[in-house]
Amino acid sequence: MRYAAIDIGAESGRAIVGELRDGKLTLQEVHRFANGGVRAGNSLYWDILGLWREIKNGLRIAVQTGAIDAIGIDTWGVDYALLNAQGDLLGNPYCYRDARTDGMLERVCAELVRETIFEETGIQFMPINSLYQLAAERLHNPRLFDQAARLLMIPDLLHYWLTGVAANEYTIATTTQFFNPRTRRWSTRLLEQAGIPASLLSDVVMPGTVLGTIARDVAEQTGARDLRVILPGTHDTASAVAAVPFDRGGGLRAYISSGTWSLVGVEVAQPIINAAVLAANMTNEGGVGGRIRLLKNVMGMWLMQQCRVAWSRSGQNYSYDQLAHLAEEAGYFETVFDPDHELLLHPANMPAAIAEVCAAGGQKVPTTPGEFSRCIYTSLAHTYRKVINQAAALAGMPVEAIHVVGGGSQATFLNQITADICRVPVYAGPIEGTAIGNVLTQAMGTGEVGSLDDLREIVRNSFPITRFDPR
Repeated sequence: MRYAAIDIGAESGRAIVGELRDGKLTLQEVHRFANGGVRAGNSLYWDILGLWREIKNGLRIAVQTGAIDAIGIDTWGVDYALLNAQGDLLGNPYCYRDARTDGMLERVCAELVRETIFEETGIQFMPINSLYQLAAERLHNPRLFDQAARLLMIPDLLHYWLTGVAANEYTIATTTQFFNPRTRRWSTRLLEQAGIPASLLSDVVMPGTVLGTIARDVAEQTGARDLRVILPGTHDTASAVAAVPFDRGGGLRAYISSGTWSLVGVEVAQPIINAAVLAANMTNEGGVGGRIRLLKNVMGMWLMQQCRVAWSRSGQNYSYDQLAHLAEEAGYFETVFDPDHELLLHPANMPAAIAEVCAAGGQKVPTTPGEFSRCIYTSLAHTYRKVINQAAALAGMPVEAIHVVGGGSQATFLNQITADICRVPVYAGPIEGTAIGNVLTQAMGTGEVGSLDDLREIVRNSFPITRFDPR
């Protein structure tokens, strides 16, 4: 069977065709497209219709390479769309970096009590979470809820347009901060207290579910006929973690799904919701196979991406490889800052914002691209160590190794200093972890792959993994 995986991150999207043969998976990227927030007036949106056009373009190209049996879509978390009773969009979906949520976390926690929210959801407190976005909607546009009949997360919306079937998928639902991971149901208690109609949400379905067949209009536009739509872990991190090549029966190993965000944590069988997890501000998100991803969101390669944007405005165009080389040439740079500082969420100029954070902490301020890059990589590695140590303590056993998957696994300099600072081996790869997890979870839905352990064995047999030992 041949599967199409549509994997959309905050910076770019891709259509990949995967084929499983003799226990090995091969991938072919057939289409790549840009993504990013679009500013209109004072607001920041996603170009959701542009993404939908690119998904159909990718599917059309995929079909031209040969018959496709199934398709599934994964995206980033927390963002959503509201639809009316006729299934039409009620406005363009906002980007999570939009400033409308500024101050909303504090406002909601003052109303609902932080401990109550955490007990219900087990989720890390971040101003971008869906709960605070909806609170902003309720504050600034309360009449919108009078028209709304359904809330769909971004991949739910795209699957709805593919099939005509509206459903809320499990892994993406767990990013909202109004889903209870113990009961695997929406927290109606929390929704009622927040003034959000629970009627907007439907029962949650699991990864591997065959949602339906492709809608007639999409089939006519793309040439894809009788195509099954199978839900992967629609949260991109869930698909990426599914593809982490953990050994069967091995000790505790951490993962870093490295991209615009770094998702850092361990995999556990059941949610861990207690005062220690709350104090560490960690999150219990759903994974493929019913697993729980105990993790923390760290700002990640967003810092480097936005520095590159700022430098290019002044005529300094650097590739990631060039910046890694400059970072190595810069040598030891003692400054370590908090990558998750609020000033770094959506700054107008990232290098200036980092300089401000460093100066406010009484630390040496980087001045050259090499020093900024070294400072960013070192700060990320120190944050990884802190989060992994917290996760290991909460899981009750030490971490023996770290697996890095996703585009950031190509950052060899960061991988090496992560091994150095965390003092355990780092295994980098596969690069296309999210697309791999997407394809193989679809294959679980068809019965071609039996279990999550089988899925990971296929990954180990199919893709190169690079080891970095602590120096």
